[in-house]
Amino acid sequence: MRSSAVSSPTGPACRQNRPVSATTPSPRLPRVRASELVGRGWLNTGGVDVTLADLRGKIVVLDFWTFCCVNCLHVLDELRELEEAHRDEVVIVGVHSPKFVHEADPVALAAAVDRYEVRHPVLDDPDLVTWSAYTARAWPTLVVIDPEGYVVAHMAGEGHASTLEILVRELVDEHTAKGTLHRGSGPYVPAEPTPGTLRFPAAVIALESGNLLVADAGHHSLAELAADGETLVRRIGSGERGLADGGPDAATFSEPNGLCLVPEALREQVGYDVLVADTVNHALRGVRLSDGHVTTVAGTGEQLMVGGSENVLPESSAPGTTPALRHRLTSPWDVVWSERLDAFLVAMAGNHSLWTFDPVAGTVEQVAGTQNEGLLDGPLAQAWFAQPSGLSVAPDGSVWLADAETSALRRVDVADDRSATITSLVGQGLFDFGHRDGPAAQALLQHPLGVAALPDGSVLVTDTYNGALRRYDPATDEVTTLVGDLAEPSDALVQVDGDEVHVLVVESTAHRLTRVALPASLAGQVLDSGAHRTQRPVTEVPPGEIRLDVIFTPATGQKYDDRFGPSTQLTVSSTPPELLLDGAGRDLPLVRTLRINPEIAEGVLHVTAQAASCDADPAVEYPACHLAQQDWGVPVRVVAGTPDVLTLPLRG
Repeated sequence: MRSSAVSSPTGPACRQNRPVSATTPSPRLPRVRASELVGRGWLNTGGVDVTLADLRGKIVVLDFWTFCCVNCLHVLDELRELEEAHRDEVVIVGVHSPKFVHEADPVALAAAVDRYEVRHPVLDDPDLVTWSAYTARAWPTLVVIDPEGYVVAHMAGEGHASTLEILVRELVDEHTAKGTLHRGSGPYVPAEPTPGTLRFPAAVIALESGNLLVADAGHHSLAELAADGETLVRRIGSGERGLADGGPDAATFSEPNGLCLVPEALREQVGYDVLVADTVNHALRGVRLSDGHVTTVAGTGEQLMVGGSENVLPESSAPGTTPALRHRLTSPWDVVWSERLDAFLVAMAGNHSLWTFDPVAGTVEQVAGTQNEGLLDGPLAQAWFAQPSGLSVAPDGSVWLADAETSALRRVDVADDRSATITSLVGQGLFDFGHRDGPAAQALLQHPLGVAALPDGSVLVTDTYNGALRRYDPATDEVTTLVGDLAEPSDALVQVDGDEVHVLVVESTAHRLTRVALPASLAGQVLDSGAHRTQRPVTEVPPGEIRLDVIFTPATGQKYDDRFGPSTQLTVSSTPPELLLDGAGRDLPLVRTLRINPEIAEGVLHVTAQAASCDADPAVEYPACHLAQQDWGVPVRVVAGTPDVLTLPLRG
């Protein structure tokens, strides 16, 4: 059993923030000149390199992201409205600083920019040069540069849309008055769209008619194909990004991913035949196959954020459950029906948890995960996940799970009393990944997105960033590679015909379904392409005492919220644990003295900080309250004579 309960190496990367008030932005930083934008090349500029001098006179928002990280994808969506509203004054620049080896491939990055409809220039920063220059420590991180070339804000995590909007309006007013704002188009040049029947397909299921239903994420729709996997029978959804119910030509989706047939006995009662994880809409949708009608059955269309009281609308039902249409969700990625739970199980990638959806009662409930990001087994309520993605029900009723950010294969076991536990079979944690077969304890995956149970009790893994179809066999506790050279496989459909087993693999970046005949032995081949660890710039710290200082200042118009107890909390640990001789654990102040072990050469400091604030206007009877929460995984090297202060901005 794995028990690697560490914060994300993507640090505050892949973590949520509660957004601050929409009335005022965070305090400005001291005026510091912005560093030049340096990397391997540019995308979305028509082949032209962009410099800071080219952007002078514009408000520039640097978005440090990596395309594996669901929280980075949330920020891309948050920025769309700002981008459209201020295209004449603001230039958003994506700085892609990869976590996984696959993400450093320029072809893979170009596909991701196309897939996620990134409509601004993107700097390819595979060596994290610009990342280091701006002292980013987390995916995602936002940096705002004013029209005169000074850094005025630095924000980690997601949930900053309203703060950015207000800050941009202030900068527009200020620099219009000074004459330093230059309006007009920026350096963005749109790329050619990807043609074809499918565009970045995500998942596939077989219909009882013999046809196939594909979650065609890049076309924001569902595609029903003939059994050949190529001929388009019909499309459900207009193809426009949006959240609208109705018939097949009027309904809209936003990057749908998971699909699951509703049990036949329930279809007439609930009124739909297929449940869809409509990921970017933060919703579950029901599809009636007879006429293609789409209905939203769970979610409000808005993202669930950490600590927000508005996440649940009024009129909740029994304790632990909530009317499904009154609760916000966050990036549901896949859905399966579990007979043991008598409900759908939902992989809620956006906040690292598992939920159930009861289609008859119309309720949702979080059943697994603490919203901490990591790899920790045990009872579901205490377990840690990291972007749970693919789900598949095994013949014995357990559920296989692809936990993408920990590059892990995990299994959910449900007892007769509906209590459940999670066990990790493959995966070392957030830091380690690779392509290695053999005994499960040593085997490595790289950001797998899909799983598919086989009739013999083993399971297929679509090992997405390794471009491979892998198999884990519980009987031998070993992993083998069945097929390689696939284009970001994201899902697999097992088809059994007598003694023959075929697999239909969704090759997402090849925009196709590929049929694979499995060998009779299912043994596959044993590969070892090496192990990798996430590499980020290392912070040098001295042996002995250092001061950890997490900076948080409530936004103007807000104050610390201590009505229900202390308003801050700081948790610190390290890998290896011996790195810290003193200072580990949880306490209230956001400043702490740590004592670094001089006998340990390097490691990672894991820091989680929380700070609560609320609107300070005494005229407001029920002020809005906000929770800022951030995780950092800071690689450190112990070097004598280096600065004895480590500063991390929670908001600033």
